[in-house]
Amino acid sequence: MTTPTITPYRSAIPEGRDGFAQLVRAEWTKLRTVRGWIIGAIIAALVTVGLGWFAGVGGASSCSSTGGGPARSGRACAPQFTEGPGGEPVTDNFYFVRQPLAGNGTITVQVTSLTGELPINTNGLGNPNQQLPMRPGLQPWAKAGLIIKDGTTQGSAYAAIMVTGDHGVRLQSDYTQDTPGLPGAVSAANPRWLRLTRSGDTITGYDSADGTHWTQVGTVRLAGLPPTVQAGLFTTSPIYQTLTENFGGGSNGSEEPSTATGVFDQVNLQGSRPAGGVWTGSYIGGGDFAPGIGSYRQSQGRFTVSGSGDIAPVVSGPSGPGGPVITIANLLIGTFAGLIALIVVATLFITAEYRRGLIRTTLAASPRRGRVLAAKAVVIGSASFVTGLVAAAAAVIVGEDIARSRQYIFPVSWATELRIIVGTAALIAVVAVLALAVGAMVRRSAAAVTLVIAIVVLPYFLAIIAALPDSVADWIVRLTPAAAFAVQQAVPAYPQVEAIYSPAGGYYPLPAWAGLLVLVAWAALALTAGITLLRRRDA
Repeated sequence: MTTPTITPYRSAIPEGRDGFAQLVRAEWTKLRTVRGWIIGAIIAALVTVGLGWFAGVGGASSCSSTGGGPARSGRACAPQFTEGPGGEPVTDNFYFVRQPLAGNGTITVQVTSLTGELPINTNGLGNPNQQLPMRPGLQPWAKAGLIIKDGTTQGSAYAAIMVTGDHGVRLQSDYTQDTPGLPGAVSAANPRWLRLTRSGDTITGYDSADGTHWTQVGTVRLAGLPPTVQAGLFTTSPIYQTLTENFGGGSNGSEEPSTATGVFDQVNLQGSRPAGGVWTGSYIGGGDFAPGIGSYRQSQGRFTVSGSGDIAPVVSGPSGPGGPVITIANLLIGTFAGLIALIVVATLFITAEYRRGLIRTTLAASPRRGRVLAAKAVVIGSASFVTGLVAAAAAVIVGEDIARSRQYIFPVSWATELRIIVGTAALIAVVAVLALAVGAMVRRSAAAVTLVIAIVVLPYFLAIIAALPDSVADWIVRLTPAAAFAVQQAVPAYPQVEAIYSPAGGYYPLPAWAGLLVLVAWAALALTAGITLLRRRDA
């Protein structure tokens, strides 16, 4: 008997691929076909943009004119800043004893003393027409030394080497550059010799502890320096701040002018200068915190120069200037509200399948459970990144135009602006992945949303509204996922400027990339835990 040959059945439907790309495509189809999730993403973008534009319009407040003039509003109420060579807002107030220097030359001096006076009572903003009671004391960043400056116009280029109240010798230039020299305070028993040498556009600073052995502190280039510059001695002292921290009230304080006095000996200016070598002293600048305070005396080759003010960049935040002043970060204030909407969408992207029982179908179609959650993470992360990128770009680009017509906005470079926009989009994407992972762990939408808001949005919100002391807020935005908001810091914290560098003022303790990595670590940990639980538990 012959056994018949049996032909195996072959389906007419072509065999499909079951790779990770197909799984991603399937999850993307789920996301885009649920109308509520798409609406949630649109709401997130609109809230982010809307609150940002509102921040740009917010400076259109009214203010009273001085001298009985008409009331003003908007940009007219904003403080007027001097701009430095790089376009940044700066303060340029000091007492200057100088001579013109044509061409190359060198100026050398011995500094034998730096003393100061601080206000006794600081009960609010100083009145430039009122003589405040003072006490002996020296601001840490009080300065006295040598300066070569492109004229006497505020904001012009300069290079200076100086002794300071508490930071040793420093070489500073064009307001933002700072290089340390010899440490220690100056006194008659511990003097400092300083030297500046000009060669074309290059200024080199030197210091010495004995006037014989010199050390080069640094070299700076001042592009476009004119043939004739002003060279000489200067003294200045920043405003004096008293700060207090309170739970529920953040940091607050008051500000008043301080003064400093430097004593200079063995002044030697070499180079082409007018016959007679007459020294001229005058105060550069003015304003509420530098009301023309300064003078100098010359006796037997010794100069005693007193001054008030600062030569430094302006900072934003609680200790910055008053009036309608914002940074690009203010235009992204709506990020926290947009995040809440996207957190809801991201958690529903996984918890909705548990609630409806569809997770069994998903896992039956793709039994490799870890790959399922990874595909969902790719989809929700990518969609959130695009949503955040569009929202952040619209909030910043359009918000800047709105803000400039109504208030002062701190200028930033295009690279900084790009970093903030792309960084905000990355922040939103990683938070969405974190929310998805938490949703996979707890399986309940309300619980997952609440938990993610508590660890991401709440710490950020408490920090920026100054509801906590700065020291507490500082650690919160170091350790929690809210550290990632450092990508939105628009202006640098200058070590040579004393200020309240807090999240409430737009400053974060970690660099942008480090803050984002803290959030990535949280998301990676949550995603790992989510995959582990998904593999171990029943669907």
